Amino acid sequence: MTTCTPRAAWGNLLRRLHFYVGLFVGPFIFFAALTGTLYVATPQLENALYRHALHTVTVGEPQPLAKQIAVAENAVGAELRLHAVRPGLIDGETTRVMFADPALGPSENRAIFVDPVSLEVRGDMTVYGTSGILPLRQTIDYLHTSLMLGDVGRLYSELAASWMWVAALGGIALWFYTRPKRRINNRFQNRRRVHVILGWTLLSGMLLFSVTGLTWSQWAGGNVDKLRAEMNWLTPQVSTRLSGAPTSMDEHAEHHGHHSGMMMAGMGIDLAQFDSVLHAARNAGIDANKLEIRPPKMADQAWTVTEIDRRWPTQVDAVAVDPHSMQVLDRTRFDDFPLMAKLTRWGVDFHMGILFGLINQLLLIAFGIALCVLIIWGYRMWWMRRPARSAADPVQTLCQSWLALSAWGRGATIVVSVLLGLALPVMGISLALFILLDWLRWRAASSVSLAGSSAR
Repeated sequence: MTTCTPRAAWGNLLRRLHFYVGLFVGPFIFFAALTGTLYVATPQLENALYRHALHTVTVGEPQPLAKQIAVAENAVGAELRLHAVRPGLIDGETTRVMFADPALGPSENRAIFVDPVSLEVRGDMTVYGTSGILPLRQTIDYLHTSLMLGDVGRLYSELAASWMWVAALGGIALWFYTRPKRRINNRFQNRRRVHVILGWTLLSGMLLFSVTGLTWSQWAGGNVDKLRAEMNWLTPQVSTRLSGAPTSMDEHAEHHGHHSGMMMAGMGIDLAQFDSVLHAARNAGIDANKLEIRPPKMADQAWTVTEIDRRWPTQVDAVAVDPHSMQVLDRTRFDDFPLMAKLTRWGVDFHMGILFGLINQLLLIAFGIALCVLIIWGYRMWWMRRPARSAADPVQTLCQSWLALSAWGRGATIVVSVLLGLALPVMGISLALFILLDWLRWRAASSVSLAGSSAR
């Protein structure tokens, strides 16, 4: 076994780990960066593409929400549960009436876009999530998060988010360990210098996107939620429980059909309550122009009115309204959120390109393009320095680099690896695959070396 100094041993280990992450995870990070850039670059294109549904030129006094919702129900032509309404409170904007359609996927709703003044139906399409994105960006979002493969495809984005912070911090650490004492001008060092500059420039962004990406992930996200709950970092939610109300509603209510007049399909709620609930929320200080009103799913629940303007300054206050007395039962104010809940909200909104509007978009587009260049540049550097021989030198393996560490160094890396594997399961499994592949490579290279020694 070749001996080396502790510094050189750690440098070799960092180099091999950085190589494996770049070689095997780099393509996934590249695709996530590319599709994420497309996502944040297309809001204006989506607004133009669906302009007829989103906007109207009709001028006049808006009709009551009850009438707008009734028009949307007639347009649906089926007994779908009314999920939420986003009133068009700004001149020229349509009202979005969203229905829960069993034929759609999770977090998807069928939306009917209604002119608040003329009651013309302007659009009928699927919208997604709290952000309410439309089909164009929904497709890009599915590419970004799951390769359009559902839950199985989500493993790709979790893999990228799990390793990006390791690649970023490992690259910086590797630079400290291996930077030349004096400036060297050759093709490889010049390309390495560009790679390092990009790495330092993008470091904070890679850490932020890795953390916020993990909060959305399938496996690590559950652990993040548990941590946030234990640390009291969860986003406060309004309580919708009605005191003294029955614990359940008619189990056959959804099969009763349309009620006469302004009654909501299958729920027995007067549609005029939408106007009353909105009025109560306005009186309670819900003053944003982007709102979502949700009727209760059960008879023992209150209505909720939530601000959904997540630009700066953030407006996400919410109230729960008693449908009988029209009194506000509970409320949450963003100003009263715990600091970590605020940081989470801002981090997610920045990740989506929402927080600072156009400035946020442009910054993320530049970041995404630069990250793609950084990855391509890394592959170019590897290609320039790739081994000329087909047989690998055992010293160039992760296993040999790990064995060269001191006893405490080997123990520390095992403990850290196990803890990270438990917290980030996709990282743990992929790390095990890296080690297995490296061990097989090491054994093969060692066998070649032994055979060569025997022949001599």
